[in-house]
Amino acid sequence: MILILVGAPGTGKGTQGKLLAKKYNIPTISTGDILRAAIQEQTELGKKAKSFIDKGELVPDDVMIGIIRERLDADDCTNGFILDGFPRTVKQAEALEKLFEKNHLILDHVIGFDLPEEVIVKRLSSRRVCSKCGKDYNLITNPPPPDMRCEKCGGEIIQRSDDTEETVRNRLRVYAEQTSPLIEFYQSRGKLRKIDADGTIEDIQNKLVEFLENNK
Repeated sequence: MILILVGAPGTGKGTQGKLLAKKYNIPTISTGDILRAAIQEQTELGKKAKSFIDKGELVPDDVMIGIIRERLDADDCTNGFILDGFPRTVKQAEALEKLFEKNHLILDHVIGFDLPEEVIVKRLSSRRVCSKCGKDYNLITNPPPPDMRCEKCGGEIIQRSDDTEETVRNRLRVYAEQTSPLIEFYQSRGKLRKIDADGTIEDIQNKLVEFLENNK
């Protein structure tokens, strides 16, 4: 099974992707996770990407396409995979199509996550993460301990630079301008399935699994 998850930041793509990956025993390929690791390790790619991410802008296509090409060659992608955060532009989608054709891969579904902008802003600006292990917290739904130390590893709990309200709104603007055309792109190919992402994690997961089981 090969899936692509699309939608604005904060719609729950990452969470649902991990749950689907566990259920179907295939990897979730999150360009966001790959980039954040590179930034933390201060690699050449990480330093280059950080300047764009901190401003809420997209990392250049050539960088992202290279990352995906290398990742799909890994052994754990043999039985399928889930792409989360890529493609983000029509140009990337076209490059991905060519890569799939070259590697004889067939895309099964593109899942589009729909969520109102104000809900997204509230979600992301309330998010906090452990600077050491990456564990997620949320000031509204899953508050961190009063001392702002991670219960899992003791690391400092922080707000990511790309989760401030100003940067979140800029990320949504960039998404609307550059990424939303993907909806039309995949819709024209008959691959798109839209999901209302305003609900509990369990509710959204049940919707996704029901759809996938009925459309194998």
